[in-house]
Amino acid sequence: MHDITSSPAVVATDLVKTYPVKRGVPPLRALDDLTLEIAPGEIFGLLGPNGAGKSTTVKILSTLTRADSGCAAVAGHDVQREPDAVRHAIGLVSQKSSSAPMMTGRESLVMTGRIHGLRRADARDRADELLGRFGLADAADRLTKTYSGGMNRKLDVAIGLVNRPAVLFLDEPTTGLDPEARAELWSEIERLASEDGTTVLLTTHYLDEADHLTDRLAIVDRGRIVAAGSPDELKRELRGDRVVIEVADAAAGARAAEQLSRLVTLVDLSHEGRAVRARTDEGASVIPLALASLEQAGIEVASATVSRPSLDDVYLRHAGRTFEEVAR
Repeated sequence: MHDITSSPAVVATDLVKTYPVKRGVPPLRALDDLTLEIAPGEIFGLLGPNGAGKSTTVKILSTLTRADSGCAAVAGHDVQREPDAVRHAIGLVSQKSSSAPMMTGRESLVMTGRIHGLRRADARDRADELLGRFGLADAADRLTKTYSGGMNRKLDVAIGLVNRPAVLFLDEPTTGLDPEARAELWSEIERLASEDGTTVLLTTHYLDEADHLTDRLAIVDRGRIVAAGSPDELKRELRGDRVVIEVADAAAGARAAEQLSRLVTLVDLSHEGRAVRARTDEGASVIPLALASLEQAGIEVASATVSRPSLDDVYLRHAGRTFEEVAR
């Protein structure tokens, strides 16, 4: 999908960003030497819970804020020395809708085109093109306040594409959408990269979205990238199957973990509350052994599952805790 021989579409090196908290308290370190590189035409994901530093990264790369230190370039332009050139080369879809509720979809797109310097006729043509592409032609002349959540999000992405950007930043693009609207937006994002050659950087806290949509992703934890690669590469690093056993009584969780640690076929064992997690190369045979071991110890089991490694397992390995735990 992307040309690895080309210069990077986005590159950031050792980005640091802090925010003051209050007098006498050390500043909050939102980014901690964050480094990444994105190839042209690639869909690249920043995966992490709220507060991990994903949106701060997008704000720096889109010139909305400045890093305390480090450097970055987008579409070949330095974000600090050439901010205007960067803005001309990018589209940005933030978490909050960019359409005006008392304007129609067509008016929002035409106005955006005019802001980008298009002649009125060209802005109208571009608006018609995007309305058709995103399935909004029939609602083009309705006020956007009457749009559904999915329609508004499609319009937001269309607004971000008015200037035909080389790089499109999507900050949590599917938050709050129903499954059908999410799937439709996923298809449009994939088409942007595959057919238009647009480089897409999206932030997300949805594991399935990162797994399905991205060519490569970076797992962000406390302002640092702790792992990067394609979803399949990251999961292949975890040899064996994932085993999760839930005991009936949370008070028995630690005792269950201790009992299961005696099985040599289980590795990387951890527990949280009622759940004991581990990996094994013998998924089919280890469950009966584990259940028999717990029964012998008088520990009641509520459920036991075996599955292939997931991005949640990758997060657990690199961040030291499950994604569900930090996302709560």
